[in-house]
Amino acid sequence: MDRKLFLKSLAIIPIAGTTMKLNELNKITSNYNSTDKMPVLFMGHGSPMNAIEENEFVTGWRNIGKTLPKPNAIICVSAHWETKGTFITAMEKPQTIHDFGGFPQALFDVVYPAPGNPMLAKETKNIIHKTEIGLDDKWGLDHGAWSVISRLYPNADVPVLQLSLDYTQPAQYHYDLAKELASLRQKGVLIIGSGNMVHNLSMVAWNKLNEPEYGYDWALEANSEMKKYILNGDHKSLINYHSQGKAFELSIPTPEHYLPLIYTLALKEENEKVSLFNDKAIGGSLTMTSLKIAEE
Repeated sequence: MDRKLFLKSLAIIPIAGTTMKLNELNKITSNYNSTDKMPVLFMGHGSPMNAIEENEFVTGWRNIGKTLPKPNAIICVSAHWETKGTFITAMEKPQTIHDFGGFPQALFDVVYPAPGNPMLAKETKNIIHKTEIGLDDKWGLDHGAWSVISRLYPNADVPVLQLSLDYTQPAQYHYDLAKELASLRQKGVLIIGSGNMVHNLSMVAWNKLNEPEYGYDWALEANSEMKKYILNGDHKSLINYHSQGKAFELSIPTPEHYLPLIYTLALKEENEKVSLFNDKAIGGSLTMTSLKIAEE
């Protein structure tokens, strides 16, 4: 229900109920005071083991975290929550989801107990008009979210929500939807896209994972072209990734790890700068390239 219809509906219920509804609406729309505009991040998340190992990528996440003001909340678009339709987590206490297999028990033992924020979920639902947003009470935080956010805010003291990826929709749809989130940045909400720009697991050179900066030619080519488009503000070419040739085709065999980048770029404004970090290839067919968008 949009805001006008919601307010109109208040006129036909008893005064006591109206007072309750108005108070609830006030909580939703005034949940956070206006703040300086929060940056936006795209995090190349790579292996779930980055949640418990120490390496240069983890160091990169920590370093970028030090440059951020502490947010009132985080909304994360993770490659690992694909749905038919778009949903946002709306529970008080999201569970830590271990959505992987074959890793050490220490990784399955990780719990990231960040709170949720049902009021922010409702506000997000209300400001998005491109589609109907469902409020989800079952998902939680998957490893695309908690593996990186736990390195930014290890005390789990910032509420975290996840916004799902509608797998039935093209990149332009996701780009347009993301733009409707822009006002949340002024309320201290940090928006994070979590995936990998180049992500082809079927072609990983597992014997080269420990070899620094090892990438196939096509992976390095695609990553280089993506960075050129990003830094030049050419979002159209990135949205139309299917038309960018064989290197892109190999680098994006399925779109779920790429689309979080599209959400991040959609939120860039003209006066903002893009900074790259963790810009390296691993295992031949993956890149950890990440970016921060912020005012100069």
